[in-house]
Order: sequence, then structure tokens, then C-alpha cells
Amino acid sequence: MSTISIIGTGNMASAIGKLAVTNGHTVEIIGRDQAKAAEVADSLGGSTTTAEFGAVQAGDIVIVALGYANVVPVVTQFGDALRGKVIVDVCNPVTPTADGLATPDGTSSARMVADAAPAGASVVKAFNTTFGAVLAKGQPVDVLIAGDDEHAKTRVAEFITSLNLRPLDTGGLNMAHYLEATGLVMIGLAQHGVGHFDFALEVTTPR
Repeated sequence: MSTISIIGTGNMASAIGKLAVTNGHTVEIIGRDQAKAAEVADSLGGSTTTAEFGAVQAGDIVIVALGYANVVPVVTQFGDALRGKVIVDVCNPVTPTADGLATPDGTSSARMVADAAPAGASVVKAFNTTFGAVLAKGQPVDVLIAGDDEHAKTRVAEFITSLNLRPLDTGGLNMAHYLEATGLVMIGLAQHGVGHFDFALEVTTPR
């Protein structure tokens, strides 16, 4: 097992962190609010630690579990502290009314993270099509991923598999735009068609 660093203290950070701890990983929680980061770390249990915001992370995989407005600024602030890391962007960049994508046409949050990241870092889109409420239950679900670096995707896929989830590769980082659009569709379903966030996207093979 490995050490996983999570930047963020919200629901996704807690849900992914709890799965990681439960399945034998060491987790490091990083947040601007040190008291909140410590509170999340305590709730995860195990050997979960906290680290100074902006410092070099203990984990080779760094999950950025922040809202869209904060993702690129934080990656930019961390700068060389992310050199050589696999950065996992989990956000859904939607408008305040959740009726469209907030990213400029033709790009994605993950692509913008890749542009802001230091040389030697690799970006993988993952977990944005899986709601925190579902992850928190610890049930096996599908996690769609995208990225240009095959080695980085393999490492993220192995991490996802270790959480008893199924990683499904959708292709290069250009596919992150479509994963984020899928996330928007799922939010629409949660707010209208399904009526709650306790559901998951599942890929099946017809028989």
C-alpha cells in the first residue's frame, strides 16, 4: 500500500480518504484551515496525518478534492511542490445553477490543471462521475478516468482497484471534457430525474 495526499477537507476528500484508510493506505490531509484538516484526519483514523498547506506532499498520488474555482489557483500556488506527482482532479466544473459547464469551450478543468502543473507532474481525471455519498458507503462502483500519461493512469487505476472500485479508462486527457459533461448530466439527474445523489453510473455488457 502507499501514501495518498489529499488537498481538500470536503465530502469528496473525506469519502476517498476513508476508503483509502480502510483499505490499508496512509492518508495525508492538506487544507488551508489546519483545524479543519486535523478534524478530517481524526475522523479518518488510522495513521492519517496533516501537512502544511503548500508544502511538498508525502504521497506520490495527490488528489485535488476542491471546487472548480479553487483547483487551478491551488495547483499554481503549490507549484514545484507538485513536481513528479500524479495529480488527480476530481472536480465537476459546473455553473452556480448547475445547468452548464463553467470551463471555457474546448477545454476542461483537468486540462487547465495540466497547464498549471509543474514539469514532471502528470494529471489524471477521476472520481468526478462518482458522488461522495456513494463512495462513503464503500460499495463497488465504476470510476471513469482519463489522462495522457499511461504510467500515471496505471498507478491511479491500481489505487482505485485497491479501494474495491472498478477503474475504467476512457482515453487521453481530452476525454476529461466529456467526463466533466457526464458529471453535469449526473448532477442534473440527482436534482431532477432521480431526486437524490445516492446513485452511481454503471457500465455493463448486455448478454
